Order: sequence, then structure tokens, then C-alpha cells
Amino acid sequence: MEKIFINGGRALRGGVHIGGAKNAVLALLAGTILAKDACRIDNIPEISDVGAILHILHQLGAEVRRVGKYTYDINTRYFDSGEVPYELTKHCRASYYLLGALFGRFGHARVALPGGCDIGVRPIDLHIRGFEQLGALYKFEENAIISLQAEQPSGSVVNMKSSVGATVNIMLAAVRARGVTVIETPAKEPHVVDLANFLNACGADVRGAGTDVIKIHGVKELHGCEYAAIPDQIEAGTYMAAAAATHGRVLVQGVIPKHMECITSPLIECGAHIEEYDDAILVEAPERLQRCKIKTMPYPGFPTDMQPQFGALLCTAEGASILNESIHDNRFRYMEQLTRMGAQLKVDGKVAVIEGVEQLRGAPVKAYDLRAGAAMVIAGLCAQGITEIENIEFIDRGFENLVGKLKGLGADIKRKEVREYGAELMAG
Repeated sequence: MEKIFINGGRALRGGVHIGGAKNAVLALLAGTILAKDACRIDNIPEISDVGAILHILHQLGAEVRRVGKYTYDINTRYFDSGEVPYELTKHCRASYYLLGALFGRFGHARVALPGGCDIGVRPIDLHIRGFEQLGALYKFEENAIISLQAEQPSGSVVNMKSSVGATVNIMLAAVRARGVTVIETPAKEPHVVDLANFLNACGADVRGAGTDVIKIHGVKELHGCEYAAIPDQIEAGTYMAAAAATHGRVLVQGVIPKHMECITSPLIECGAHIEEYDDAILVEAPERLQRCKIKTMPYPGFPTDMQPQFGALLCTAEGASILNESIHDNRFRYMEQLTRMGAQLKVDGKVAVIEGVEQLRGAPVKAYDLRAGAAMVIAGLCAQGITEIENIEFIDRGFENLVGKLKGLGADIKRKEVREYGAELMAG
């Protein structure tokens, strides 16, 4: 297996360019099913989650052609399957977007429940309720398959309770439904707005994305388009946190500063210096950071996908910091790994109290999920000595060339294949 090795204690310095947003791209790729035409999508990052969705589209009949380093042509004109087996969905949580896209195109869908990161219970009851209100009959079948069927999907009023996944799925299902769909309390994340913009570029009529109400006027057909995904808010925030944690100076390039305000604000509270430009943010933290209190909230609040990275950052901040996780049930699993590195902390349910120490120390640790993996990397960059991170396939799900980009900022980091102890005997 492969591991990441970090010799910590070096301040990050220089510039880093941010790629396309994972969560936006996964929704856009599902949306190409509705176009029934050729779409050219730009700013697609080279990460395993994206590769998994592209593979699913290809296996189900789409023509998928890479025409540039970050650009793909996807033609779903001859796409004729509404069924996705577990063998295709098991590696990617966002494959549940295929439910909404297939139902929106065909009026029926059979999709196996997806895999992805284990960060607690993420029920799809809101998704199912929304599909029902659009006229779908549903049932759960063997092998964790969900089946949807409707003679004619029709618009309705649905309440998404700020759920990103459910909002995306109902948007995909409703753009070709008869009549008007009103989504109340939708998620407002930038990638939800990006999906709405993409669907409108394909001929949909989606209004109000990013506000408290989204109205979707159903259309009969969509068409192809050329579209570029927004930059990745979480990738950008991760490098910003790493710069601050290592007392470095990093220019994070190719971002939308407005999207980053929910992350820059707590960094400033911790004592980091932030300068914003048209499409870049400079982060500098020459001194030890200060404690702060953070509660994860739906956008424009502090994102749950940045909570582990800040957990690592606060381990060496001065004073006692408090992290309150209000979104996911199991997102503090990574904390036990930080204690292996000398962190002083206590977790009580959805609240963690972190008493900052002057220095973390390198240790063998595991990435329990994608964002926890990023936290381990940040901790390793801060620590004295060597940090060895395993389960790095989780990191590959959402960070393109993380090791290479950090090397470009001066980190002493490498990725190499390691043979597990006893593997020779097990191989016979």
C-alpha cells in the first residue's frame, strides 16, 4: 500500500493554484445525463471520486472523451440505462446524484446505495421524500438498491432542510418535470449555485439558487453546453489552514474570495493575516495562533468539510479552543489520531475541546476519511519529526496532487509504496 511521509516543522511559502470543486463537478457530471446531448466541462480535477463518476457514465453508455488536462466532452445522447449496480456506486458517495438525474431523464431509476467516507449516518430520507412529492413511487430492493418510478414527474413544493445532497438531487429530478417545483430551505452552498448555472446553460429554468427558495419551471428538453466548474472552496481552505498552522506565507490562487469568507473569518480570529485579491487570497501567520470557537453550519456558516483541518490547526494554538460539529455524527474520529501526535483534547459528543500545545510530534497515523486525511497532513506539517499516514486513498478522493503541491510550497513530504509487514508470508 502507499503512504505519505512528512518531515514536519517547515513553514509553507509560495503560491498554490486551486482546482475545480469536487462537490460541484460531481453534480455537474450527473447533470450531463439530463442534457441528452454533448457537454464540454472544464476545470475537472484529477481525483478518484471524479474518476469513479466518469467510469459510471461510460459504463452506462455515455461517450466520455478527455480533450484537455482538465476538460472532458461527455455525450449522453445514446444513454439508455436507468440502472446503476452497487459494483459501480460503492466507491463514491456522490453517485446518489444519479438517482435524481436518471429519474429526471427517464421517469424511473434503479441505483444502489453508494459508498464513500464513514462520517456518520447520512440518511437519504429527505431525498426520498422529495422524489415522492414529484410523483415517484419508491421501494428498497435487495443489494441496497433504491427504485423510483413515475408516469409523469410533476412539480411540487418540497422542503430540503438545508441538505446539500437532497437539494442537488431534487434539482436534477425537477428540471424536466411538468409544472413548477419550489424547493424551500434549500442548501445555499456555492456548488449548488454552480449546478443551477450549469442546468440553465443547458436550457433549464432554475431561479433563486443561493437564496431561501429555489423555483424550477420544468422544460421538455435540455441541450448540451460548455461550462467551467467553480474552484474548490475546501481545497483552498485546506491550504489556507496549512499555511497558518505552519506559520507560513502562501498565496492561494484561482479562488473566489466571496466563497471563502466562512473560512477566512475564523482564521483571522485565530490571528492569521489575510489579504484578498480578485482571484487569490494571501495567508500569513508568522506567530503562534490563538484559540477560537467554531461551530459547523450550513453555508454561509463554517463548513463541516473544514472542521478536521481546523482541528489539526488548533492543536498548537495558544489556549483552549472549542469545536462544535452540528452536521455529521462521526466527524471526530480523527481526534484519536491527533492524540498519538501529542495533542491535548477531549471529545464529548459533538463538542471537542482542544488545549493547544507548543509542538506536535510525528507518529504513524491513519486517515479515516477524506477531510480527516487532510487534517493528518496538516498535523504532520506542524509536527517535529516524521509523520507516516496510511489509508491515503481517502485523500485521493478529493485532493489532486496534494503531495506535489505541498512540495512546491517547501514541505518535506513524499508518497511511496510500502509493503505491509508479513505480506511475503501471506503471499505464500
